[in-house]
Amino acid sequence: MILNLQNIYKDYQQDKLVVPVLKDVSLQVEEGEYVAIMGPSGSGKTTLMNIIGCLDRPTSGTYELAGEDVLKYKDKEMSDLRLRRIGFVFQSFHLLPRQSAIENVALPLSYAGIKKKERRERAAAALERVGLGERVDFKPTQLSGGQKQRVAIARAMVNNPKILLADEPTGALDSKSGQQIMELFDKLNEEGVTIVMITHDRKIASNAKRIVHIIDGVITEEGSEEAADE
Repeated sequence: MILNLQNIYKDYQQDKLVVPVLKDVSLQVEEGEYVAIMGPSGSGKTTLMNIIGCLDRPTSGTYELAGEDVLKYKDKEMSDLRLRRIGFVFQSFHLLPRQSAIENVALPLSYAGIKKKERRERAAAALERVGLGERVDFKPTQLSGGQKQRVAIARAMVNNPKILLADEPTGALDSKSGQQIMELFDKLNEEGVTIVMITHDRKIASNAKRIVHIIDGVITEEGSEEAADE
């Protein structure tokens, strides 16, 4: 099992009020699964993504990522775990504008202390994998939105992470580019990549093999009575 979250609660303090955001969330994801976590704005899906991505800690509960007890780690160890285990794809790409595609993709490898020659080889292979082998030296300003997202996906995959975590990955794209990104996710999943995708869009969620709904900080599986009642 890649992800095992049990009885996760997350509260935020606002003045003297305690605001519950996640309420007794348990979620398991097996290696090779393609899961969409779907919910409207304010449902808690971003908070859940931040916990899955080791960007935040729950108030209580347990979380194992690829068998590692995440919550026992200090912040530096958590950061190392993120680098080794998780690839992130965001709605707004987060590419460095003055760096070429290959330099952007190689960035996580430089953080991991990989030598320059190997960084370039692995980054080039990752760009080839997402269909951008001819664009390695292009800057983000020379790329379309869909191509920028492909660069971001190559960067997310370059460390061979255990899981690809995608937050509204088509949110900034036109429908044709968005569909091409979904086709790329299908291809990566067929190659064995575990994907967890956060979205508010049912059409995008329907590309996944399994849909989990989150409403008011509570999750239900697609097909369960609770989900059917929405």
